[in-house]
Amino acid sequence: MTRRVVITGMGTVNPLAHDTPSFWQALLAGKSGIALLEQFDTTHFKVKFAGEVKNYHPEQTLDGRTVRRLDRYAQFGMLAAMEAVKQSGLDFKREDTFRCGVILGSGIGGLNEYEEQHARYLQSGPGKISPFVIPKMMGNAAPANIAIHFGLCGPNTAVATACASAANAIGDAFHTIQRDEADVMLSGGTEAAITHMGLGGFVSARALSMRNDNPSAASRPFDRDRDGFVLSEGAGLIVLEEYEHARKRGARMLAELLGAGSTCDAHNITAPHPEGVGAVRAMQLALKEARLAPVDIQYINAHGTSTELGDAAETRAIKKVFGDHARRLAISSTKSMIGHLLGASGGVEIIATIQSILHSVVHPTINLEHPDPECDLDYVPNQARETRVRFAISNSFGFGGHNCCVAVGAVS
Repeated sequence: MTRRVVITGMGTVNPLAHDTPSFWQALLAGKSGIALLEQFDTTHFKVKFAGEVKNYHPEQTLDGRTVRRLDRYAQFGMLAAMEAVKQSGLDFKREDTFRCGVILGSGIGGLNEYEEQHARYLQSGPGKISPFVIPKMMGNAAPANIAIHFGLCGPNTAVATACASAANAIGDAFHTIQRDEADVMLSGGTEAAITHMGLGGFVSARALSMRNDNPSAASRPFDRDRDGFVLSEGAGLIVLEEYEHARKRGARMLAELLGAGSTCDAHNITAPHPEGVGAVRAMQLALKEARLAPVDIQYINAHGTSTELGDAAETRAIKKVFGDHARRLAISSTKSMIGHLLGASGGVEIIATIQSILHSVVHPTINLEHPDPECDLDYVPNQARETRVRFAISNSFGFGGHNCCVAVGAVS
């Protein structure tokens, strides 16, 4: 019999909030976390706004030594992990720590540290490069440090599939428990790429919205006037646990992870396949593993980045998978409010999806003022909606043609 996997904890740090309850309330209120950049001077940049984590003071939660030895992206991951574990009620001192692990996604890793140390090198030479530069910038720094913090000796890997990273990590963690290689896994994603090179690179790639005069309205998935995504940062982690393990310790089971599907478009390094063929297959695989029919799904948390090609391709893919049922689905984009957290997106968005299951409310897609004729499904425009959600999927698609879909449901 296949081992069941449930979610028992959630944690997030993102442009709207530093914890899950506050994040959920902001989503329901349709608030935007996008504003003019404060981390550095944007005088010479064509884009001057982003989704920053605001009022960020990690030393209030982490000790000073930890803060100094973690890049910003790893700090976000640590804080989200701490919230998720606290909600789960797990005491790892009572667990076989070789049966507990971490699989975390990040599309870019420690870009802040890399830029800071490269500047030191140019100014003062190689002798001034910090001895911590490699441990801070490496892509596995976040899952490794989370494991060290909690003493988790089980499976531990880092996933880098661009904007599908967190969703792929969650899928990998899910399958790890299913295969009886672990009983508890922390998973999701973390990212902090709002840097000179991060912002400048995405501007040069012509991927970002240029709406400097109205940042809060810049992320507008499925709207006719969308002009690119908004670069953002943060983390979203969940605690995945084998069902019987959670039941025996009396844990509250928030939702059940039912399936995950992963594909590649094999089409273009940045653009999605116009017909969404990889996205179609990823959704189909997730539904198949979950043993769900398309008509069983009530809600889709869309990838919905606010790009011209991406939103249209995702809409076509949903129609191909769900047929006539597509028009009965509630679909919304969390990115309309928090922007695009790149490799962390799937982690934050699975939390929003689980909250919809728990509270029977779907958050809106804000800034949807002029629907694109090519995007003609129900994207829950501008106001939250009460609706029963028993089964849902969350989509994540990334540069490189990576596609991942995760299916979740109420615990029965």
